[in-house]
Amino acid sequence: MNAGEDRGDALRASGWRQRSLPGFAGLIGPLWTRKEEPAWAYGVLATDEHTNPSGVVHGGLLTALLDHALSAIAWEALERRPCVTVQLDTHFLSAARVGQFLEARGHIVRATSSLVFMQGDVSVEGARIASACALLKAARTSPRSEGA
Repeated sequence: MNAGEDRGDALRASGWRQRSLPGFAGLIGPLWTRKEEPAWAYGVLATDEHTNPSGVVHGGLLTALLDHALSAIAWEALERRPCVTVQLDTHFLSAARVGQFLEARGHIVRATSSLVFMQGDVSVEGARIASACALLKAARTSPRSEGA
């Protein structure tokens, strides 16, 4: 058994479940999820494929993880209405490295009938490494059906 398998076993033992997702979300993972109250947490175990030329986890991965987590949390809070990101402001606070487990969590600041204001963080072992504020718009129909 290698270190990655050991880490996966430890994540499963603490309630995380690995997910296979379609589309872009499937490319940034594998993605891990865990139900926490009042929302879900999302995670990625950083690998060499997630690094930039400097050898640290690429900021694009952190941003994509935040975008996915915040939109999924909003989707669930809006009774599974699809929503799209209108704005995502990300602040990088510290670097992440290969082998670290990146955990994303978020919460709704305010929701109207069509807009959701969110805040979220990515942390490693409890230390916040990125934070974000997002504005999402609830879609009237599934984004896949528009323009079809």
